[in-house]
Amino acid sequence: MDQTQGIPVQIHLETFVTQDEETEQNIFDEPGTVVQLGDSLYIRYQETDDETGTTMPVTLKIKGPDDVSLSRGSSEGDTQLKLHFVNERRIVTRYRTPYGIIPVETATPRMDMQLQENPFGGEVYIEYQLYANNEHVGDYRLRLIFNA
Repeated sequence: MDQTQGIPVQIHLETFVTQDEETEQNIFDEPGTVVQLGDSLYIRYQETDDETGTTMPVTLKIKGPDDVSLSRGSSEGDTQLKLHFVNERRIVTRYRTPYGIIPVETATPRMDMQLQENPFGGEVYIEYQLYANNEHVGDYRLRLIFNA
């Protein structure tokens, strides 16, 4: 793998959000790039909002089979969400908004990952609960598939 340029991939992302006993599903199919730096794999793509046409940079950092970080938004923007998932652990992280930083927590009861080299691709599946101010915000499932 070219560590500096990365490999172009096709991203298929499915998210399921359950809040107040209602579940919403979102599906994104976007072009992206995978870069390996050290022991970490970075999956980068732009998430496009179909209603507004705006894009949001997203980076998924895979540090190991049980350790994944997700960043939505840029460090220069008003809003940036950083989530950290460690299988069977609860992790404190942050959500930067125009009104200040909100501490949030993720609890990850399940994480599955499959990576392959030839053909290059993989799948990351994460189930997690999100908490803000010690209150349960919702239950989430994320399934990201990428292929070169």
